[in-house]
Amino acid sequence: YFIKNNGEIVVLVPDLYIAWHAGKSFWKKFSSLNKNSIGIEISNPGHGLDYKKFSNKQINSLIRLTKYLIQKYNIKSQNILGHSDIAPNRKKDPGEKFPWKYLSQKKIGFWHELNKKTLIRNRKLFTTIKEKKLFFENLVKIGYSKKNKKKNNIDKAKYLKIMIKAFQRRFRPEIINGK
Repeated sequence: YFIKNNGEIVVLVPDLYIAWHAGKSFWKKFSSLNKNSIGIEISNPGHGLDYKKFSNKQINSLIRLTKYLIQKYNIKSQNILGHSDIAPNRKKDPGEKFPWKYLSQKKIGFWHELNKKTLIRNRKLFTTIKEKKLFFENLVKIGYSKKNKKKNNIDKAKYLKIMIKAFQRRFRPEIINGK
């Protein structure tokens, strides 16, 4: 699917066919998510050109389309993902301007339950090596995959930073620093 700037939804590939929308991708135990996912692209110049906030028309169309697909295919909230979730070493989209929190309030995707005050206070805490390791393990429990690192021969420290940035784009979009 493709959502234009004016909110118009275009079916590029019918659901029964496999589209090449995810590329080399991993989530939980799955790889090559093209064959078991549905792609929704939203018109935006992207990070390299002039990344913009998504329009209300685009988001309203996304909500309608996604709710339809969730009902039709019985899709669970934790399986509503962005390219940066499934291919963090290659993709930044939908990016930090994508309204994940708002969508979760509409029963699309998932969001954390920490309040802003707690989040800001926790940013100032020192993180031990043990806590960093636990965080990485929890990223994998959520669904972020270690396979990406292995398949692309990226060293562990660099890949962890890439995964953290993907996590931040989704759950802490105001600061994306890999820490």
